[in-house]
Amino acid sequence: NADTKSKRRSRTMVDKMMKYSFILLSGETEGFLTKLQELGVVDVTRSAKPIDDRSARMLDNVAASRKLIGRLESLDYTKDPDYEAIAKALEQIPVPADAIEESQKVLVQLGELELDRAAAEKDLNLRRPWGDFDKKRLDQLKTLGYTVRYYAVNRKVFSPDWAELYPLEIISEDKNNIWFVTIAQDCETYSFPVEAIAAPEGSWKEAEARLDVIKTRIIEAKAQILRCREVIPHIKENCNKELADLDLYLAKASTESAADNLLNVLEGFAPVENDAELSKTFDEMGILYIKEEAKEDDNPPIKLKNNWFTRQFEVLTGMYGMPVYGEYDPTPIVAPFFLLFFAMCMGDAGYGILLILIGMFLKYKMADSGLGKMNGLVTFLGIGTLVIGLFLGTFFGMSILEASWAPAWLKSICVDGWFPDGKIAGFPAQMVLAVGIGVFHICLAMVVKTIGFTKRFGFRNTISTWGWTLLIVGGIILAALGMLEVMGPAAMKWSVIALAVISCLGIFIFNTPGRNPLMNIGSGLWDTYNMVTGLLGDVLSYIRLYALGLAGGMLGNAFNIMGTMILDIPIPGINWVFCIVILIFGHVLNLAMSCLGAFVHPLRLTFVEYFKNSGYEGTGKFYSPLTTDKE
Repeated sequence: NADTKSKRRSRTMVDKMMKYSFILLSGETEGFLTKLQELGVVDVTRSAKPIDDRSARMLDNVAASRKLIGRLESLDYTKDPDYEAIAKALEQIPVPADAIEESQKVLVQLGELELDRAAAEKDLNLRRPWGDFDKKRLDQLKTLGYTVRYYAVNRKVFSPDWAELYPLEIISEDKNNIWFVTIAQDCETYSFPVEAIAAPEGSWKEAEARLDVIKTRIIEAKAQILRCREVIPHIKENCNKELADLDLYLAKASTESAADNLLNVLEGFAPVENDAELSKTFDEMGILYIKEEAKEDDNPPIKLKNNWFTRQFEVLTGMYGMPVYGEYDPTPIVAPFFLLFFAMCMGDAGYGILLILIGMFLKYKMADSGLGKMNGLVTFLGIGTLVIGLFLGTFFGMSILEASWAPAWLKSICVDGWFPDGKIAGFPAQMVLAVGIGVFHICLAMVVKTIGFTKRFGFRNTISTWGWTLLIVGGIILAALGMLEVMGPAAMKWSVIALAVISCLGIFIFNTPGRNPLMNIGSGLWDTYNMVTGLLGDVLSYIRLYALGLAGGMLGNAFNIMGTMILDIPIPGINWVFCIVILIFGHVLNLAMSCLGAFVHPLRLTFVEYFKNSGYEGTGKFYSPLTTDKE
């Protein structure tokens, strides 16, 4: 029996929670919370935000450490032109005593040095044309009554006749400009055809020496950063410890004091499957506690439990909000439909192959990063896009039906080949398919809403919901049976009448039991207006699945045409190079744009059309147990 119950719980999409209320002496609280943190399965009710200056400082330290770790991990000097010098300098640098403080200081220092180098390089470029000279000796001419003036003019403007006005010496020149100086006595009236420029502050060798010093300091700073990178695991360990301490502090601060502050009362939740182990531990500790199965009114945290496929899509549910306790987990329905919608919006088997390769890259090359954890989702989306792309008949913007290289069996699975001219009742087959999927999706949402609301609120309070579900879902089913001639005319007639009568009674008469029937009728009419206008817009929203897939295919085909047009240029070799560049650039751009649209629009169909019609609230809170592992 125990095994059967365990298996039943393992299939539950929202874990059942046990509620614990702990009564502790004030002196026992901190040690008990530390023990809960070691157990790592009890979600203690606590603040989600800083509650005082101390917790705010702790949170700031965690945020600063994580930002520092991200910056250190992003720096890679292996391709730096001075990497050999950096590696040599690294040998002379010891491991810092305080890695966090040292890393922050060096990063700031490196930023300042980079600005200094940019300024020094600019100064060197300004001084270079004037060559190497002794600035002090030139300044001495001023004491003798002579002034040196500096000029930089375009070669076309320069005139050799200027040398007749004053002593003039050309310092340097290039194909565009000429740099020269003039010397004149201070007592003479000075007039020259062009304006003088500011005198250089020194020779170019002085500027070059200053730049070399800055470059050396930059090399040393980069070497220090590389040394700090070696202690990233230590920084992460300190960051996780700080976060665990913050979690513990917030939990302690959330306790309620009683009996003149001699007692503290704590409330926590843990999965039912951990109850036996937790109860044994609490009993051994001699802790006074009360336990009971959590109820919806307790607002316990939500822990989802899904299979290997559905688990990849839990991030989408989390983006909208976790289900409340007692509400169903929408992920098992969101997963296959989001996959289908994404694939239809992409609509290209070639792009599906690229997404699969990207998913594999994330798994094997970026497994430790946050993005790497999305490898399963990306891979599944790629597989779905490959399958649906073959079904829709598009491969890198090319029509499989029109491709000479495509085998007959591949063409036979394309949906457009199933119907004359690829149309159903005069409309594109893919558009009709998108609308049909939308109708099914909304009908499924209404069924889920009806069953879920009945379970939570009882049949008496969901009669109106039952009426609408019977009318719409039942009406569509009867219409389908009639079109397929499964039911005879007489049976169809009485089925329609029965469905209409039962639905109308639920919608207009018994929608709110115990209320004035006239008010129920008015409420039913208002619901009818909202339902008709809302459902029409919801169904039409699914046309975007067809439109986005069509747009992506047309844009991909446009790049194919542009690439093949380049091949007509009679320049062997060069035409192929430009053709490949256009195809790669075009399809990469189209893939990025298609992925963006294929993610956002199915997300809207899920969050708006489906969740609205399924009655999903999504106001639950995440299960976040008190634990020492805050990775």
